Amino acid sequence: MTPFHLRRALIAGLMAAFVCSVEAHAETLDKVTFGTNWVAEAEHGGFFQAVADGTYKKYGLDVTIVPGGPNENNRMLLIAGKIDFFMAANTLMSFDAVANNVPVVTIAAIFQKDPQVMLTQPDAKVGKIEDLKPLTLFVSKEGMGSYFQWLKSEYGFNEKNVRPYNFNPQPFIANPKSAMQGYVTSEPFAVEKAAGFKPNVLLLADYGFNTYSTLIETRRELVGKKPDLVQRFVDASMIGWYNYIYRDNSAGNAMIKQLNPEMTDDLLAYSVAKMKEHGIVDSGDSLKNGIGAMSDERYASFFNKMVKAGVVKADLDFRKSYTLRFVNKGVGVELRPNKP
Repeated sequence: MTPFHLRRALIAGLMAAFVCSVEAHAETLDKVTFGTNWVAEAEHGGFFQAVADGTYKKYGLDVTIVPGGPNENNRMLLIAGKIDFFMAANTLMSFDAVANNVPVVTIAAIFQKDPQVMLTQPDAKVGKIEDLKPLTLFVSKEGMGSYFQWLKSEYGFNEKNVRPYNFNPQPFIANPKSAMQGYVTSEPFAVEKAAGFKPNVLLLADYGFNTYSTLIETRRELVGKKPDLVQRFVDASMIGWYNYIYRDNSAGNAMIKQLNPEMTDDLLAYSVAKMKEHGIVDSGDSLKNGIGAMSDERYASFFNKMVKAGVVKADLDFRKSYTLRFVNKGVGVELRPNKP
């Protein structure tokens, strides 16, 4: 073989090895399944964004998102080992897991503020949370077992004015002297569309209801056996959330609309705007430590409030409900504009 042909053979061999290496890398993406707790919506946007724009793949992950819904129980699938990660609603779910010896643990908190609000009509003359007391209050069963117990212990609310909230705004719209629970990212929009007025909004987080929300949970077993995979999923999810909140989120929104045709462009835009306006995703500790941030102090504060409210028992070892191992590393903070 001549030197020329030898060089050609060597180059061809190297190219073949490179192609095989790339193909092998593509084939070795770790398959991960993530279950949400409701149908696809802007409140889940960062996860869909990370799938749609290839962020998860950059972190070596092939992620499938399984949307939740009224007839789905993705948390049970997590516990049973059928999915790898789950989006829990709030910190109380984490406490409940410890109380019932459920082997799951919270590894990140996407929402620094719970989006829970109380809505009132414009003429209700409500300027602070205490002004809600004389009104008829539409509260769900879940709300009665959580934030309303805090309203009782912290602000002296009483059940006598409470009526069941069945996720229908019409009773609230029909009664000017009433207040209705909702999420700051959706219900005010729905009420304005249905009734033609902008409701007043009181965000409970701004009055001390300091639970984390939209948590990432996984099984303790996965944390122990595959910490690198857990870290990559958390990091890539945080990048997805920065891109969804602050950058071009059209890819994530397209995926959301494909899975949930009821999502409109104006509702998606409204939800993102409200998340930014109220610091739902990025405020407090996350400004320094990155989206997903958690702290021991915050957990202890919320736990003590829930003990005072009679929602959880004082002897619960709440520290077992979470780990700070995978957060507070500033992942993605460079993607935030100067003014969050």
